[in-house]
Amino acid sequence: MELLQTLYNEVIGFLGISQAWEILKSGDYSSFTTYDGIVSLIYPIIPLLLILELILGLIYKKPQAKVYKVNFLIYIFNRFVGRFIAIAMVAFCIGLFQQYAPFQTTMTWYWFIYGYIVWELGHFVYHYLGHKVRLFWCLHSTHHAPEDMNLSVTHAHFFLEAPYADTIRTTICILLGVQPELLFLIMFIDGTYGAFIHIGENLLKNGRLGFLNKIILTPSHHRVHHAKNPLYMDTNFCNLLNIWDKVFKTYQEEQHDIQIEYGITREMDSGNFLDVYFGEIVALAKDVWNAPGILNKFRYLIMPPGWSHTGDHKTAKVVRGAYLESTHS
Repeated sequence: MELLQTLYNEVIGFLGISQAWEILKSGDYSSFTTYDGIVSLIYPIIPLLLILELILGLIYKKPQAKVYKVNFLIYIFNRFVGRFIAIAMVAFCIGLFQQYAPFQTTMTWYWFIYGYIVWELGHFVYHYLGHKVRLFWCLHSTHHAPEDMNLSVTHAHFFLEAPYADTIRTTICILLGVQPELLFLIMFIDGTYGAFIHIGENLLKNGRLGFLNKIILTPSHHRVHHAKNPLYMDTNFCNLLNIWDKVFKTYQEEQHDIQIEYGITREMDSGNFLDVYFGEIVALAKDVWNAPGILNKFRYLIMPPGWSHTGDHKTAKVVRGAYLESTHS
């Protein structure tokens, strides 16, 4: 009986309907007009879209079963291993760094815009480092391993990635004066939108979202980010506002004549949970073990994926640069 209750709680938690369900049981429907009530109505949107996407995949005979299977296993594993670490890191960073902020924002519309721009900067820094530092790539690569795009990819993360990401994002926001209440609001909005941009073609064929494609980062942009095509590698690091990608020249639109190839460049079995979750760590460990000298061993930890002590580099920058040079010659 206890097992059934645990399973019930997990399902309710995954669907994000527990808070809304409590309000419905209380009979106080006016609670839906409060901030918590609105949040309780938004939370279930992504899980319900994921289920719809899965059903449409079966109808269209494009089930992407391998991706759903591995991402489900990752979700279960992470529930046991890393449940509260990210929340703890956010609280720790707020307590440690808020005293050093030169000013504090308030809950106004103009500070909200400021806070969101700062949050996107923090997200860009974390995400950029996740692609450019081999050790951090070991944490982030799990998210890029799926060879199809759908909403289940939202749950494909190494359990230590969230604490690492939130440490960087929270620290930058707090030091630049974003007050915790505003930060939590931004995190909720950005987290919801960050899940939505993983929506697959079974549910949203054209991810460009019309005129919005020129204003914000859309599912089309994020599909580009998940691609291993030379033109698309290491681009579109932002989540909603594309301002920092344009500032740092990492912005890339989807090209009609280049079909997206999802996944990572390392040869791997994307249907194998262990390879998806730990494969990059194993590959890094082998490179460090075989590298001559302490300095080269250390370089493998901090240099970009594809860096080699032999000088035969196959980093994203090298591969993309060679592709762009060949297309312009």
